[in-house]
Amino acid sequence: MTDLRETTADDLPTRHGPMTPWSRHPLVACVLLGVGLGGFVDGIVLHQILQWHHMLTATGDHPADTVAGLEANTLADGLFHAATWAFVVTGIVVMRRAWAARRPPPTVRSQVGGMLIGWGLFNLVEGLVDHHLLGVHDVRDDVADPERWNLGFLAFGALLVGVGVLMARHAISREHSGTSGRKR
Repeated sequence: MTDLRETTADDLPTRHGPMTPWSRHPLVACVLLGVGLGGFVDGIVLHQILQWHHMLTATGDHPADTVAGLEANTLADGLFHAATWAFVVTGIVVMRRAWAARRPPPTVRSQVGGMLIGWGLFNLVEGLVDHHLLGVHDVRDDVADPERWNLGFLAFGALLVGVGVLMARHAISREHSGTSGRKR
């Protein structure tokens, strides 16, 4: 018979089944939130406010200056926003499961670091897939040399990941070493 005093939250099943190691760590939730929020920044700022591009503007089949093209791009942009929303919801669910397992919350520094990692990963994946592999759009569809903007987008994503890793690693190493001065 198991001594309940030795049972940890990790040993307890959740209402949604057993917890996997990745779903227990709140930093994973921060990365997922960063992916979703980074997608929202891209969609809201680049697609809607600055109107630099839409999801399908570089295909030639859906130009943004025709009603049919704008309709197709608006639909694709909406599906893109739905996907980024799903990442945010998944991040919230993972964070909630970590709290239910009584995981200590990450420091503010590691939370921000995790979200920067997620935003940078979003930029790297979206930049490589949409701008380079599929060629469905460029960061700027309205300039003579969009490749510089595409490479800048990738460089910005790599910078976000690098800064996020440094922030999260520093905060996590302080948490594990027991160093005081934990910032919330």
